[in-house]
Amino acid sequence: MNPQLFLAFIVVAAALACTPGVDWAYSITAGLGRRSFVPAVAGLCSGYVLHTALMVAGLAAVLASMPGLLGWITVAGAVYLLWLGTVTIRSWRGASFTATAAGNPGQNQLRSFLQGMGTSGINPKGLLFFLALVPQFVSADAPLPVPVQSGLLGLTFVLLAALVYTCVALLSRKLLQSRPNAARRVTLTSGIIMVLLGAALLSEQLLPALGRFV
Repeated sequence: MNPQLFLAFIVVAAALACTPGVDWAYSITAGLGRRSFVPAVAGLCSGYVLHTALMVAGLAAVLASMPGLLGWITVAGAVYLLWLGTVTIRSWRGASFTATAAGNPGQNQLRSFLQGMGTSGINPKGLLFFLALVPQFVSADAPLPVPVQSGLLGLTFVLLAALVYTCVALLSRKLLQSRPNAARRVTLTSGIIMVLLGAALLSEQLLPALGRFV
């Protein structure tokens, strides 16, 4: 790969991973009252691994060329974020930084993983991110084939995201561990962010459709 392009990609990808959004909100929520936030972070990163696999296989470009299908994916992602945000908001009063072991730990970890994977994997913004950003850092003159370069760049972003989300979860737990009221406020804020992002995604799809009928 072109070393200069690769370093430039690392800088851009790190900046994007450090930009607060729904992934940050879920990472913070995962650190509240859980024995381990690793399954949640692993789930978030698995969603981006899925996007990387689609990009390498060329399916991402096919999906992007089908606005109708991409629109339905956006609606599904918006509904999922609305549901996850609502669940988070409903749990804010009991939020704390005490690792509880209620219920089946294995099931709780699997649920955290699947929720994280859904948060990043079903979000069409992630798909478009890979389509818009990664090709700019792929060199046709490099020894490695273009699909291999694309895969390496995608996995590089996954590693950066894993590092950032782990730091976010750790710092939120350490800084706010002795402040139960702060834990509740953070949980409430995280849920509101998810609901607002879900509503924004849903409005992007519904408002144009409603405009055609007015």
